[in-house]
Amino acid sequence: MKNILALQHLDILIDVVELGTFSAAAEKAQLSQPAVSQQIRQLERYFGARLLERCGRKVRPTDVGRLVVQGAYRIRDELEAVQEAVQPFRTGSAGRVRIGTGATACIYLLPPILGELSRRTPELECTVHTGNSPDIQRLLEENALDLGLVTLPAAGRSLETTPLFTEDLMAISPETEAPEGPVTAEMLSARPLVLYEDAGHTRQLIDRWFQESGLTAKPVMELGSVEAIKEMVAAGLGWSILPASSVTRARSRGLAVVPLVPRLTRSLGLMIRRDKRLTAGLRQVIGALEKGLRG
Repeated sequence: MKNILALQHLDILIDVVELGTFSAAAEKAQLSQPAVSQQIRQLERYFGARLLERCGRKVRPTDVGRLVVQGAYRIRDELEAVQEAVQPFRTGSAGRVRIGTGATACIYLLPPILGELSRRTPELECTVHTGNSPDIQRLLEENALDLGLVTLPAAGRSLETTPLFTEDLMAISPETEAPEGPVTAEMLSARPLVLYEDAGHTRQLIDRWFQESGLTAKPVMELGSVEAIKEMVAAGLGWSILPASSVTRARSRGLAVVPLVPRLTRSLGLMIRRDKRLTAGLRQVIGALEKGLRG
């Protein structure tokens, strides 16, 4: 019996590689695990080579498997392009754009931009995935995201980055401990610090700022949530450094917000695959972000 390549089999292969297990791919596709295994075997018979191998509890693609997955992504992109071209004749839909960004940008920068875009183009669907910049970069390289808004510097051979937005990082303290003037690294190091977790670029910028003054940041708490950091500081449990967008007057109740000396800034940039086809929806999202963040 002649082997037949089915698009569903390629989708299953992508799911197994992205999720790392047959069981997770089966759950996503609402299939049994044996059914998923059978489809992978059919693909392997079609290509005449093993596509997946086990590494501990996870499944990883072989060298041949990586080539097939890359091709599967390209096929899926082309099908999405055809669907996008056909969609206006059916429902007027402008398609879907998958955005990756950090939690801070997601909370404080994206809502008004995406809200306005939704009002202007209600048929455009935007989904947002939050994570640290290295995670966003990896998902972009895997084509699991269409566009990233990441803290700079960030680079990848297959990715293109455009600087977009720069903001100050500010010292924050309990309102009752408000300093009279700008805050130095020496002043902060003498107090309990509540800082970002150390996995992201913004924390790396903060650590480097301390190091340039010959000091090392030694936080008593490391949290992944800006709002949690603000609550801890407002409760008198320490001081912190946060992006200015997260501590505007309306968002800094119980806090004193003071500039740093020397000044510390962070920049955000748009990151996209160099070979990414710019659909109409993706161009609309890029335009909205450029307008909203460049002001």
